[in-house]
Amino acid sequence: MLGELYAVLVRKAGRSPQDARNAILQWRDAFSVVETSSETLLRAADLAAEHHLSIWDALIVCVASGSGCRLLLSEDMQDGFTWGGTTVVNPFATEPHPLYLAVLSS
Repeated sequence: MLGELYAVLVRKAGRSPQDARNAILQWRDAFSVVETSSETLLRAADLAAEHHLSIWDALIVCVASGSGCRLLLSEDMQDGFTWGGTTVVNPFATEPHPLYLAVLSS
């Protein structure tokens, strides 16, 4: 997952490889990192097939769900998609999702 984050930071955000690496190190120190197990990968494969998601998006949802994450911010996944207690929300949507608004107001 960190490899995908690195690629997004370099390609989409235009950061240098060193800046992307430093950002990942800072985030790793500030937030918990969850390892991906073979069991999680199998659940992600099932989720991807069942809901026509990319394997990477399905893996992100599975890891988030398995970690007890209720709100997953993504501008690339389907806004409002819910699986395993995790709801995907686009933080840039024209009309913010109620769950996102609740987090912002707390």
